Amino acid sequence: MPAGETGGIVILGGVLLALVALCGAPLFAVIAASALLGFYRAEIDLSVVPVEIYRLAEMPILLAIPLFTFAGYLLSESNAPRRLVRLTQALIGWVPGGLAVVSLATCAIFTAFTGASGVTIVALGALLYPALREAGYPESFNLGLVTTSGSLGLLFAPSLPLILYGVVAQQADIGAPVTIDALFLAGIIPGLLMVLSLSCWSFWVNRGRRRSLTEFSWLEVAHALRAAAWELPLPIVVLGGIYSGYFAVSEAAAVTAFYVLIVEILILRDVSVRQLPAIIRQSMLMVGGILLILGVSLASANYMIDSGAPQKLFSLINDHVSSKFTFLILLNIFLLLLGAFLDIFSALVLVVPLILPVAVGYGVHPVHLGIIFLANMQIGYLTPPVGINLFIASYRFKKPITELYLATLPFLLILLLCVALITYFPVLSLYLAD
Repeated sequence: MPAGETGGIVILGGVLLALVALCGAPLFAVIAASALLGFYRAEIDLSVVPVEIYRLAEMPILLAIPLFTFAGYLLSESNAPRRLVRLTQALIGWVPGGLAVVSLATCAIFTAFTGASGVTIVALGALLYPALREAGYPESFNLGLVTTSGSLGLLFAPSLPLILYGVVAQQADIGAPVTIDALFLAGIIPGLLMVLSLSCWSFWVNRGRRRSLTEFSWLEVAHALRAAAWELPLPIVVLGGIYSGYFAVSEAAAVTAFYVLIVEILILRDVSVRQLPAIIRQSMLMVGGILLILGVSLASANYMIDSGAPQKLFSLINDHVSSKFTFLILLNIFLLLLGAFLDIFSALVLVVPLILPVAVGYGVHPVHLGIIFLANMQIGYLTPPVGINLFIASYRFKKPITELYLATLPFLLILLLCVALITYFPVLSLYLAD
């Protein structure tokens, strides 16, 4: 086909893709179509797209995604969140602002296993929000705390976005090697920095509040420990198994899913066997969507790499930005805006293949970039005008979205400061990972 005719078809196809995307077409269909269009323009056999999807299916680490997701959804349907809240409340509820820290810690742990911040707000919001109100915390503080807490935990293992970033970075194979184990370690200090910073703020704001205090009781601690005894080993199973060398990540995911299944259904009986098919269906719908987007996105990313798009983007940026410091500022701004408009999974598979080569060109370690990316996307859930946590909390608590904007502002500023520290002090991310 003549070059001019091919170019006309590509332009027409691009316009049609933009129109169907604006009309609400599924994201995977738009990405797949754009990949097909690109390969067609380059006169490459279109069978390369299903080949890329098949190549994705051969990756052993891929097994971890559905297994960890299933375990997280099963935990969300059980009484595990209540037991976790009771335990943390028994341990630190006697401290001024203790219940607020309970909320932060519980949500961070819960989000690490579910990987989806909206699930955290829906599952724990009904439990934590009334408890904070009853304890006498200010309404604005309660709304801001619960909304913000919903996105904490994405940097802690076995967070699904951490695994997904590792998969995409491994496929790109640019710069220093990226392993899931290294990402799990790299997220610990930055994740703790965020949780501890918000905890310190909560302590300071509520330092004179006495009504919220609960009397410390060793008996209540013992009862809470006994009630949560089956869930407490989970982090040890996941992290201890991986870092001791007993499990690969996919094997740790299988052990976690099996352990949660036995505990919640057969031992504690929080979830009935009749509920299990619905939980499996709900969790696998999410996984199916992620894997479909990931498969077609890797095909699209390979076309962009083959066409030299990352190198062209690096040259363009390098012509105007010579400093690594300035590049990181621009990267943070871009990622915050991206997080406000796009969900984290779509952003990972669409944007990482483009920015990874550029960041490596400026001397940014790929593991450090992953933590920067997820930390920004975590805050993007709270960034006006369309941060998804704001709308979920507005719907869940029946509050105007503008009230949520104001309530989350102090927490947002603290998290922005944390992101700045994470960005400009790579040692926070790389100290444990090296």
